[in-house]
Amino acid sequence: MYFEDYVVGTRTEHPGRVVVGQGEIVEFAQRFDPQYFHLDPDAAAHGPYHGLIASGWHTAGLMMRLYADQYLTKVASLGGPGVDELRWHLPVRPGDILRLTTEILEATRSRSKPDRGLVRTRTELYNQENTLVFSCIVLNLIGARTQPARA
Repeated sequence: MYFEDYVVGTRTEHPGRVVVGQGEIVEFAQRFDPQYFHLDPDAAAHGPYHGLIASGWHTAGLMMRLYADQYLTKVASLGGPGVDELRWHLPVRPGDILRLTTEILEATRSRSKPDRGLVRTRTELYNQENTLVFSCIVLNLIGARTQPARA
């Protein structure tokens, strides 16, 4: 896919799934977010979430993996300048099965570098109960297949 293939309004429910394991929740937390409700199932059972939950940053990483594997172009991705409206709607727990949906909100060709454009995509993660657990708007620079005609 190239910039021209990202059509505003396209909404896709992607087929891939990721199963969230207790071990990976704890491992991520040990390295990056060492709060007891991410680290210790026994202590977490008595905490505000009534059980172990994944770090929000772990959830964001899981979204990025699905996004890179199922949505982002393999031939024309040029990175991205940021993410907007990052939200954790509900905790992600061990055993949850997450899936990705995307909606292209905007695709604007660069005036200064017409060989690329900026694509704004709403991404959402849903669990096995079809409940929204995570969302954000990802900004990606995408290479163009063709150059616009010069006047």
